[in-house]
Amino acid sequence: MALLMVTLVKEHGLQYLLAATLLTGVLQIAAGYLKLGSLMRFVSRSVVTGFVNALAILIFMAQLPELTNVTWQVYAMTAAGLGIIYLFPLIPVVGKLVPSPLLCIVILTAVAITMGIDIRTVGDMGELPDTLPIFLWPEVPLNLETLAIIFPYSAGLAVVGLLESMMTAAIVDDLTDTSSDRNRECKGQGIANIGAGLMGGMAGCAMIGQSII
Repeated sequence: MALLMVTLVKEHGLQYLLAATLLTGVLQIAAGYLKLGSLMRFVSRSVVTGFVNALAILIFMAQLPELTNVTWQVYAMTAAGLGIIYLFPLIPVVGKLVPSPLLCIVILTAVAITMGIDIRTVGDMGELPDTLPIFLWPEVPLNLETLAIIFPYSAGLAVVGLLESMMTAAIVDDLTDTSSDRNRECKGQGIANIGAGLMGGMAGCAMIGQSII
């Protein structure tokens, strides 16, 4: 999705991305009411598997720089985290009550803070905002010219965003033996993007990290 955004921001600026985000949300809500989410049943199993494997590879590659040229404490914490995630579920009864990834985050965070371990955190990657986002309307002209500029980007973002989350939902459905409402997902994602667009600077984050409802 970031690849779809970069050209728009480069040529027209961030305000047009915010406007495109709002239109993306509208298109996704419309897709939900038109029951387009039901079309996911025509996506083959091989496509879904390929998507998930590609996503896993991308996540793995993105984490590799965080495991190179670091202190031994980082490797120890990584090993401890993997141990908690994969071994805790093996404990009878208790292992099924608490999600092991959540437990891993809580335990390792507490250990890092209390022991003052020197490890890289998200805060080291850049300054984090210390205020709540404010709602605003994108400062772009409301005319057909603006619509012609943002519509192709919005349509692409809407399709990619929905396919991404619905294919992920398909995998989750298989793992949990449940059935999610794909059309509700379309609407929920659209509402999230409209809210993100109105929050200005948070739009880019929300477009990448779509919320699944």
